[in-house]
Amino acid sequence: MRRFRRAHDIRGARQRGRALSDAVQRRQIAGMSAPVDILAIAAHRDDVELTCGGVLIKHAWRGQRTGIIDLTAGEMGTRGSAELRAQEAAAAADVMGVALRENLGLPDAGITNTPETRRALALRIRELQPRVVIAPAPRGRHPDHRVAAQLIRDACFLAGLTKLDPATKPHRPLKVLHAITYREDHVKPTFVADITKEFETKLEAIQCYASQFDGTTWAGEVYPNGEPLYDIVRHQAAHYGSLIRTQYGEPFFTYETMRADDLLALDVSTF
Repeated sequence: MRRFRRAHDIRGARQRGRALSDAVQRRQIAGMSAPVDILAIAAHRDDVELTCGGVLIKHAWRGQRTGIIDLTAGEMGTRGSAELRAQEAAAAADVMGVALRENLGLPDAGITNTPETRRALALRIRELQPRVVIAPAPRGRHPDHRVAAQLIRDACFLAGLTKLDPATKPHRPLKVLHAITYREDHVKPTFVADITKEFETKLEAIQCYASQFDGTTWAGEVYPNGEPLYDIVRHQAAHYGSLIRTQYGEPFFTYETMRADDLLALDVSTF
């Protein structure tokens, strides 16, 4: 039985959901300009939980500051509503222990990579000063995901331009990573993060989105195979974990070649 669902009945306790949302909003306001170490940016509420929630949990447990920017409110979603998804996102943020979660307010099913959207996101990146930014996979079935991937990369570059906004300090993240869970038609992962210890908490965060996932067999980039969605998430994570000889994993892609200083420290066996 799901520990979180016993404590937080999202569907039956909207008042509690609003309280969670308010709590996260207060946390955002309190740390509005406080830097984060890792910033995950995605098109929709629940995208981060599905693709890189385990990594965010891992770093939050290490005492590092993690944050999420959802680009849209998900108002075009078939299931639920934008208001309910906001409550669910707030609950998931609490489960993952993120320091900040906010919404950029771009139109769902209508994200565009324009000077205006790049500037809006770049200014927020300046304020949050992440060392690492996690973006969606460059390929995907949803146009918002594809556009968001390039928008995020462009905004990260613009954030480092001094003249973008003289009133704010330039900042360019060291690394942009693409979370490519469920996208094996894209490329082989550059690396896979071990989320064995964090997986059950990741699943707990995903289960906060009852309006989106309860009783379903697919969602977003998660293609159906006849199993319940939560089982697909587990089996996909187990597959990626097997690539690095561990129980559960999350795959990432980066355009840059990774450096290895000590060949004897490489820890995934060939045989």
